[in-house]
Amino acid sequence: MSQLLSGLNPQQHEAVTLPLRQPSGEPQSALVLAGAGSGKTRVLTTRIAYLIQTGQVSPHGLMAVTFTNKAAREMLTRVSAMLPITTRGMWVGTFHGLCNRLLRAHHREAGLPPLFQIMDGQDQLAFIKRLLKSLHVDEEKFPPRQLQSFINGAKEQGLRACAVEAPDEHTRRMAELYAAYDEQCNKEGVVDFAELLLRTFELLSRDGLLAEHYRSRFAHILVDEFQDTNRLQYLWLKHLAGRQTPVFAVGDDDQSIYAFRGASAENMRDFERDYPGYRLIKLEQNYRSVGNILAAANAVIKHNRHRLGKNLWTADGEGEPLRLYQAATDGEEAQFVVDEVRALEREGVPCSEVAVLYRSNAQSRVLEHALFSAGIPYRVYGGLRFFERQEIKHALAYLRLVANPADDGALVRVINFPARGIGARTLEQLQDQAAAAGVSLWEAARRRSEARGQKPEGARKGVEGFVALIEAMRAATVGLPLPEVVQHVIEASGLLAHYRGEREGQERLENLNELVNAAGAFVQETEENDLAAFLAHAALEAGEHQAVSGEDALQLMTVHSAKGLEFHTVFVTGLEEGLFPHEQSLLTPGGVEEERRLMYVALTRARQRLYLSFAHSRLLHGQTRYNVPSRFLQEIPAELMKAVGGGAGAPRRAEPATAPSRGPFRPQGLFPPACGSEWHVGQSVLHPTFGRGVIVNYEGRGPDARVQVRFSDAGLKWLMLEYAKLAPA
Repeated sequence: MSQLLSGLNPQQHEAVTLPLRQPSGEPQSALVLAGAGSGKTRVLTTRIAYLIQTGQVSPHGLMAVTFTNKAAREMLTRVSAMLPITTRGMWVGTFHGLCNRLLRAHHREAGLPPLFQIMDGQDQLAFIKRLLKSLHVDEEKFPPRQLQSFINGAKEQGLRACAVEAPDEHTRRMAELYAAYDEQCNKEGVVDFAELLLRTFELLSRDGLLAEHYRSRFAHILVDEFQDTNRLQYLWLKHLAGRQTPVFAVGDDDQSIYAFRGASAENMRDFERDYPGYRLIKLEQNYRSVGNILAAANAVIKHNRHRLGKNLWTADGEGEPLRLYQAATDGEEAQFVVDEVRALEREGVPCSEVAVLYRSNAQSRVLEHALFSAGIPYRVYGGLRFFERQEIKHALAYLRLVANPADDGALVRVINFPARGIGARTLEQLQDQAAAAGVSLWEAARRRSEARGQKPEGARKGVEGFVALIEAMRAATVGLPLPEVVQHVIEASGLLAHYRGEREGQERLENLNELVNAAGAFVQETEENDLAAFLAHAALEAGEHQAVSGEDALQLMTVHSAKGLEFHTVFVTGLEEGLFPHEQSLLTPGGVEEERRLMYVALTRARQRLYLSFAHSRLLHGQTRYNVPSRFLQEIPAELMKAVGGGAGAPRRAEPATAPSRGPFRPQGLFPPACGSEWHVGQSVLHPTFGRGVIVNYEGRGPDARVQVRFSDAGLKWLMLEYAKLAPA
């Protein structure tokens, strides 16, 4: 026992050995606030081993819920290393995995066939498309991806179709389609991922004897990453525990960053109400980062109002100051990263121990280009390299057809994307006709279209519609500058409209906009305005300098992907208002607080060295956007940071990573003083015509100064400050 508990700090020891019952005999639940790098996985696994070894529970008398299969496997591996027991059959797994196990055992009571099948996201989307076709539903009015998001969102809230509120006719029709979807799933004996949880919750709610069976079976329930639970998951846990089973919930409300997936940090506050007499334990000693990094993270997160509250500290000393670099452009920022990575390599820091973080996936394009040019191997963690992303490949395929319609590979990729009613059989016929005539697929399609005669523009569908679309794009882009060619093709192809209908399509839209930026940067660098040359450049960047398995490579990732990871050195890039925090968060209730939690996660990924950077100008949507430093930089005490490099607008001199230059840095307000304006990004304003809005961007100075405002009703507008008649809201 002493060996099991050795090395635990007092708070970890308290959490591991907490009795299952209060002195009164009531269950002793616990909410463990586990700060970043505080050893939460060790606490969870050691508690399981401790309870089993002391005989308080049997290996099959507890349930542990994780958010990933990897975390579940790691937990079981650690427990088996601590105790001479077999972990096979223990109820340790993800929400979906445990629900699947329970439904398999009670499929009859749940109204499911014994061999019911589970649909993944792609299977579910195909199922919905088939359903809409059978019901003769217009997919333009009710896009399949939009319906998929609607159904999954309702299920994550614990709502069947009959319980969905329908304030308008469109929502009422969506609810009807949700009901039809459920009916068809039941007929075919299939379930989606959200259904696993909802069906289990309904089963336990309906069958009191079954619920009591599992409540008596599990003497203890442990939950990892509790801050990431959605509403239905919380209700499922609460119902399964009942009044007698203590719950041991481990999480960090300061790392709740998945609201877009339905996660709710409110569950941690509800825990206080629903489990009277619970024990609150704070794990605040950090075993990952040096003191200055933790001090910066604490300083940023304390600006959030609704926190349970904790303060990270370390016994490992203050360490180096944070290094801050202000670049003139995003390209200069990327070059700074390249120079510092090379300096770190000379110091002996492996590239695999260095991570470059960014708020939006689209930001990786400029970084990837700089790394490609420098010959530095890199790996995009948790995602694809820029030119490998689905939406970019689709856009490039359309561009390839504009440049050369005889490109069969490009035609096959997009002839039915977005969907235009061209099935596999039609494509096979085209391929047979092309082979017989010895021509390209495009020529076969063109001949087929001509044979069927000319039709009015709006009546063209299928192959004829596709041929007309490509010919129209080719005609419209003649003589246009390359960035405008890319912009026109992305819009005319329907890709923008398609991804706007996706639940998480914003990231894909940002990547498509970044492709326009890539075209603009290509023209500036090469002084070529040639589409074929740009496509060749894109192919080269996509195909070269890929990190092979086992190769020492720099790690690129979004901050969301970085959660749970740690590195010797971390670069947090793009720290600008409107980018990080993201401009959409300014109009979302609680949005800035979630962005601040994301910043907290970014800072606490670094062990020894942390770089923060921003660019005064950045190419966005094909235009230069002028930026101001993120408010998060102003929340970090000046004495914790050292400015490095030459600064914005000045020639940048490369400095050794070990020798920061200049003194402490303090951003001088959101607008540079020379702007001479009382307005700032993030400010709420009123306009006599457009109503209420929020400033998200600015350009120029003095009489030429203008601001970009996102209005609640009128959308985005650029306004000249001298004439706009804006008033503070």
